[in-house]
Amino acid sequence: TVNEGVVGKEFSLSMACMHCADAPCQQVCPTDCFYIRTDGIVLHDKDKCIGCGYCLFACPFGAPQFPKNGAFGTKGKMDKCTMCAGGPEETNSPEEFHKYGQNRISEGKVPMCASMCSTKALLVGDANEVALIKTYRATHKGKGIATDSYGW
Repeated sequence: TVNEGVVGKEFSLSMACMHCADAPCQQVCPTDCFYIRTDGIVLHDKDKCIGCGYCLFACPFGAPQFPKNGAFGTKGKMDKCTMCAGGPEETNSPEEFHKYGQNRISEGKVPMCASMCSTKALLVGDANEVALIKTYRATHKGKGIATDSYGW
């Protein structure tokens, strides 16, 4: 939520990781905890992270975040969207699940955000296929809707 608590100014906006091909978070990390899988998903190794926050400031989307919970205000290590692809631990192991959540990609599923999006606005897949879907929606979904201004 952006502008949370500001009446009339707050709104929801997806600020998830865009899994950049040339990820700024990876470039600035002093411990090289970020890595890009062969399928383009940008992940990070929580065991290598020192919580410096460089990635947060380098990311144009503000995707890496400090966890909201911690003892006595400690921030700990960074966390970010994994596109539900797990982490460096053994695939679908209890350790991977504990640190990174369900590895939906290895199960042949789309990330949870795309699965649960009620408007189907979040799409995951090959960029060219996603672009075709977006183009189709933009050119076909509004056909027949009047564009005249009413009341004038």
